[in-house]
Amino acid sequence: MKRFPVIGVLCVSAVFGLAACSDNNDDNSAAEQATKAAADLCTDLNALKSDNAKLKAMNPGSATKDQVKDAYDAVQKDWDNVKDNVAKLKQAEQDAVKQAAEDLKKGYENLPGDTTGKDALTKLQPQIQKLDEASTAAATGLKC
Repeated sequence: MKRFPVIGVLCVSAVFGLAACSDNNDDNSAAEQATKAAADLCTDLNALKSDNAKLKAMNPGSATKDQVKDAYDAVQKDWDNVKDNVAKLKQAEQDAVKQAAEDLKKGYENLPGDTTGKDALTKLQPQIQKLDEASTAAATGLKC
């Protein structure tokens, strides 16, 4: 008969122990999620910087409009990924990157249909440079 109280105490202890562990796991899980979100944002910002650098480095004398479009599309895809994780950015950095990305989008969308790759890159150069500066500042702020 003495076994039942001992088993009961062990079961109660196990339940409380598991409850304490699950609360701790929730805290660790939230911290891990925050760390992962920051890491994801850094990855996305680095991809944005990289694809923007490719767009920036295109040779205006030989780039076709399709090549410019592909490079532009890669930058926009990266920007979409950054927006998904943008909560980690300081508000000023967020606004700067957002404005620069939107300026590039507007500039590209306003290009005439018969624009050559050379003309497209020439006209988009200020927006490309602005996005490069803004994304670099944001990445530096996050210590990516």
